[in-house]
Amino acid sequence: MMRKRLKEVIVVEGRDDTTRLQEVFDVDTIETNGSAVNEQTLQRIAKALERRGVIVFTDPDFPGDRIRARINERVPGCKQAYLPRADAKDKRGKIGVEHASPEAIERALGAVYETEEQHDAEVTREMILAADLIGGAAASKRRKRLGQLLAIGEPNAKQLVKRVASIRITKQEWEDALKQIEEEQD
Repeated sequence: MMRKRLKEVIVVEGRDDTTRLQEVFDVDTIETNGSAVNEQTLQRIAKALERRGVIVFTDPDFPGDRIRARINERVPGCKQAYLPRADAKDKRGKIGVEHASPEAIERALGAVYETEEQHDAEVTREMILAADLIGGAAASKRRKRLGQLLAIGEPNAKQLVKRVASIRITKQEWEDALKQIEEEQD
């Protein structure tokens, strides 16, 4: 079977993530080798972004979020792919991209391309506030479910605004996800 070639360089945490991605796609990666992303790695990411584009695809856990934040702070403009925690767990409960199924990886990276093609309108901060996604335990639960439905991870309130913008969630995707959350609560 011919694997699809991805134009962008994918930033992952380690060698096992690279191995897993290469089972699914013909892809080049940059490995951060853990959460201490060094200056040389950041320079490689910046060069890759300039030449080919970059997709950050880290583990859906605290260290993965910290790596993503450091990269986005130092190398703005990278695309973002998010893997739901449930799709990244192995039988022992370990979490990581290397544990995800090929289908989960295809969905996560496919969402990056779909949002590029379908982008017609941004979700505004006002829309996020109006959806009761900030403040309180119920808001946290709603954000978590929204993150799962939109494939943007499980963001806190501050991260939600950034992730929705970086992934370019459309108004239709937003409304569909909120509708599903409302239906599930009934």
